[in-house]
Amino acid sequence: MGITERSKKRVQLWKKAVVHFALCFVMGFFTGFAPTGKASIFTRPAVISSNISDHLSPRPVESPQQVAADVNRSLMAETPIVAMAAAPARPKEHTENSRFISEKEQQQEEEKEPKFTPRRFIIIVTPTSTKNKFKSVLLRRLANTIRLVPQPLLWIVVEAKTESNGVSEALRKTGIMYRHLVFKENFTDAEAEMDHQRNIALKHIEQHKLSGIVHFAGLSNVYDLGFFDQLREIEVFGTWPMALLAANREKVIIEGPVCDSSQVIGWHLKKMNNQTDPRPPIHISSFAFNSSILWDPERWGRTSSLQSSSQNSIKFVKEVVLEDETKLKGIPPEDCSKIMLWSLRFHAAGGATTTKRQINQ
Repeated sequence: MGITERSKKRVQLWKKAVVHFALCFVMGFFTGFAPTGKASIFTRPAVISSNISDHLSPRPVESPQQVAADVNRSLMAETPIVAMAAAPARPKEHTENSRFISEKEQQQEEEKEPKFTPRRFIIIVTPTSTKNKFKSVLLRRLANTIRLVPQPLLWIVVEAKTESNGVSEALRKTGIMYRHLVFKENFTDAEAEMDHQRNIALKHIEQHKLSGIVHFAGLSNVYDLGFFDQLREIEVFGTWPMALLAANREKVIIEGPVCDSSQVIGWHLKKMNNQTDPRPPIHISSFAFNSSILWDPERWGRTSSLQSSSQNSIKFVKEVVLEDETKLKGIPPEDCSKIMLWSLRFHAAGGATTTKRQINQ
């Protein structure tokens, strides 16, 4: 019996040892999976207390958020004085001054930026004569000049109906926006034919309400390209002097206004010795006007009855232009006496030069 009891006691001791070893092994195994930064009951030292309940109860574990909050509070408590010293508060006046300076700089930058202003539309009307033997050459020469003018621009060319399509082919090759108008009437008077062609062009402008500055350009005209820039500055009516030149003659005739700056104060005389001239004192190529007067004359201080009572549009335009010289604007405005337009006189086949009436066309 004694041996049996001893063996039982030994077995119980071994069982206790194995259980104790297993518990330690399990606790050590799971402790290895716990994060090293976290506080736990296994890492905190045991506090010896006389109270058994306090010794056995686990201590509360602090979360990382609580630890970070404590650190932030400590930093905030230590740094107010340093922050005030490093970034002192700006006075109100200084803030307002800086705001005013920034707004002023922004306005200056906006002023420096180029402002886009659209160019005024130019309508050039060119009548042609079947009796002009240089028509094709002069048409191409004038087209080469107009091609150099910045857009927008419309070239209206009028001619008598013929079997030849030379004018149409020449216009198609220019690359210019154009309109080719044809009429069937026959004329023996060259001046009446030119006025009829201008009336056709003006009726076309009025019918389609083409808004722009109208200028009558003869085939024999020679231009300074700066002339077209000045032409776009006209609001209602504009005028300028021009020179008439004759081939193989040392003589120049000046026609047009006499200006003081951009104000018209008189006209160059066409005939001396106080002789009267039935024609108006202004060349047909020496003025331009706003096309809206053709369909909206009341806008410019004219009654519509005056326009409707006359079928001659070119006559109506001349009357309006010459009615009040104060409405005319001389160009260029700085010096209206500057010549920017010339009209050439060519010898005919028989050796005689064209008449002055033909030059005016």
